[in-house]
Amino acid sequence: MSARHVPVLQDRVLDLVAPAVEAAERPVFVDGTLGLGGHALAALRRWDDVHVVGIDRDPEALARSRDRLAEYADRVTFVHAVYDEVAEAVRSAGFDEVHGALFDLGVSSMQLDLADRGFAYAQDAPLDMRMDPQAELTAADVLNTYAAPDLARVLRVYGEEKFARRIADFVVRARAEEPFTTSARLVDLLRDAIPAAARRTGGHPAKRTFQALRIEVNDELRVWERALPAALDVLAVSGRLVVLSYHSLEDRITKRELARVTTLDVPPGLPFVPEDMRPRFQLLTRGAEQASPAEVEENPRAKSVRLRAVERVAA
Repeated sequence: MSARHVPVLQDRVLDLVAPAVEAAERPVFVDGTLGLGGHALAALRRWDDVHVVGIDRDPEALARSRDRLAEYADRVTFVHAVYDEVAEAVRSAGFDEVHGALFDLGVSSMQLDLADRGFAYAQDAPLDMRMDPQAELTAADVLNTYAAPDLARVLRVYGEEKFARRIADFVVRARAEEPFTTSARLVDLLRDAIPAAARRTGGHPAKRTFQALRIEVNDELRVWERALPAALDVLAVSGRLVVLSYHSLEDRITKRELARVTTLDVPPGLPFVPEDMRPRFQLLTRGAEQASPAEVEENPRAKSVRLRAVERVAA
């Protein structure tokens, strides 16, 4: 198994949810981004009474994790869904609430490894990038049909790309001659579109554009804006939720929502805070935690991770 398949911050995630899982009579742990099932497997091995609800929009990921977790099949419910459907997924598994929850955001190691999915700019592949192959919109569709201003917005907002409009103009000119179908041609165009001085810093010149296309194709940020409140709602009292983010856009959404649900919103100087006005959640982390240098060395995918966690303290 390659380093990319090592679950990021595995021990820290389990330690954070442990008090809630171990105190529950029938503990339920929802993995909203199941992928290859690494975190779920660790949870099943650690707690012999936990039931895992594993959600993924990618049928290939579900098939592989089903094989990987076959030994624990009686304690796992696999759900093919987007993670903003977490409440429905939990109910379909026969539960009303969960005691631990994890969302490991972004592209999975499996999707990066499958060249024909088009997520990795290091390999020439069809410009697909759909996490659910049954979805309609592909990265090629975005490149070949979006008007230059709309494409520039996607690159600027979702990729934080400084040369978004320049890249968009290059794409529109190039597609007039021939539509985009493979990643190699896009990577070559990006090398031409991004000035040489800018290419010398900030990693691979295609990184930001590929991130932006992936987010647009899968509607990742809007899905996460819906999923996080839904996951908080299904959390039991004393239940704990952990989020692993890998870029500032998704971490910003997480930070904002967790601040909203953990902040006391009453007039200053109020001598008594009514019970129904107190926050229902409390933060378990100060700011965003990062992986240790040792873990990053062992698992390079952990380099950009930001972990935030919260506990439900009231119904």
